[in-house]
Amino acid sequence: MYPNLYYAFKDIFGIELEGLKLVNSFGFFVALSFILSAWILTLELKRKQNQGLFTFTEEKIFVGAAASFSELLINFLLGFVFGYKIIGAFVTDDAFNDPQAFILSSKGSLAMGLLVGLVFGGLKWWEKQKQKLDKPEERVIRIWPHDRVGDIVLYAAIFGFLGAKVFHNLENWNEFSKDPIGALISFSGLTFYGGLICAGVAIVLYARKRKINVIHLADAMAPTMMFAYAFGRVGCQVSGDGDWGIVNTNPKPLSWIPDWMWAYNYPHNVIGEGKPIAGCEGPYCNELIPAVYPTPLYEIIACMILFGVLWYYRKKLKIAGQLSGLYLVLNGLERFFIEKIRVNTKYEDLPFQPTQAELISFAMIIAGILLIFKAKDWFGKYSK
Repeated sequence: MYPNLYYAFKDIFGIELEGLKLVNSFGFFVALSFILSAWILTLELKRKQNQGLFTFTEEKIFVGAAASFSELLINFLLGFVFGYKIIGAFVTDDAFNDPQAFILSSKGSLAMGLLVGLVFGGLKWWEKQKQKLDKPEERVIRIWPHDRVGDIVLYAAIFGFLGAKVFHNLENWNEFSKDPIGALISFSGLTFYGGLICAGVAIVLYARKRKINVIHLADAMAPTMMFAYAFGRVGCQVSGDGDWGIVNTNPKPLSWIPDWMWAYNYPHNVIGEGKPIAGCEGPYCNELIPAVYPTPLYEIIACMILFGVLWYYRKKLKIAGQLSGLYLVLNGLERFFIEKIRVNTKYEDLPFQPTQAELISFAMIIAGILLIFKAKDWFGKYSK
């Protein structure tokens, strides 16, 4: 396992770069999944735009004005945080011994924060000066849905993270009640469906405000979300963030399957779970004994295949909303069955003792089936 990129570069390339200890492996792959997903979503929105399913909105902008105080202040603050924490880590004693504790603490370099803040503010002033006109102009520009992908991804990231945190703490209320602050600011403990629900609500509200057709946007996002989930699971597998399966002592059903694909120990996992590894020194020296099902790996494979299915059917399904329904069914089925071998909190007071994810995935399957069969009645016409 590689808790952060420092260990990955050290093991793979034999290079030791202390600064990479600040880059958590899980966060790195999640960020990368957002970037790649934004590209996929842009392609789909442009395709639907060419089909005439989207229209533009017009907005007025002012060009040629000097940098405002608020612009300079925002850039200064961004630079200050970057300098205080990121660059400050290189000049603060023991920052790399526990990068997560350092990032969440008040420690940093005030001098570097002020310096980088002034540089960021100065660059913004210089940029606006180059574009400055003798008389600022008001212009009307056309903005298409694909021009707003950056905003959509930002909403998905912010509200997805908040929702994932809230739903995780609701699912693990006893742990949350013992240490509420620690549970909220911890980098671990995220529930996918919580993120999906909250991000989905935020994006729908954003789309309605920006006059973007919601159902066509949902269809464009269906394969995108499946890909993002699959790629994000790479971070879970690489870092060993605790999102693994139950103990697996069963014999392999097929001899050609590698041992690590059937039962894995997750050595050097990022949460320090398990028993000490003999001869290992450092903060990440535990492994799981006995081994468990590597469920993140299974989800990577399964969801990449399901992404391919959605990508294929995006041009085959001609009724608006049906691709979204297919996504709900496929995502719900995948998660419902993987829950059977995952470590998760069960609602023991309910019949069959389901997990939160099982309840939500079952609801998604029902909603998806309903959407597939009622889409034509609800949305009234075929998509092009």
